[in-house]
Amino acid sequence: MTDEGSKSQGMKGMGILDIPNMPCARESILHGAAGSLVAGLVHFLATSRVKRSFDVGVAGFMLTTLGSWFYCRYNNAKLRVQQRMIQDGMKNKVIYEGTNLDPTRKKTGDQ
Repeated sequence: MTDEGSKSQGMKGMGILDIPNMPCARESILHGAAGSLVAGLVHFLATSRVKRSFDVGVAGFMLTTLGSWFYCRYNNAKLRVQQRMIQDGMKNKVIYEGTNLDPTRKKTGDQ
């Protein structure tokens, strides 16, 4: 029987990482698995060396996972910055709407 506490924690990888709740983790690991398979298989077909092909597959997994991880995290950070800028702009529009400081208000000669 499982209790409610263990279900709410989610799956823990290595006991410390909460993989399902980490942004980009699932996609990065899947990309790394595909990258390792491709790298190892291509190296094996080219050289027919099993141990070296396994090593190339492991290196492919690491490089593909890290590359995918950093690319995804960079895009998420860029998106958060854009969202913050939009929120600040919306807040300023609400504050300055209808005043002389409103940038969308047309300037007339008597002001």
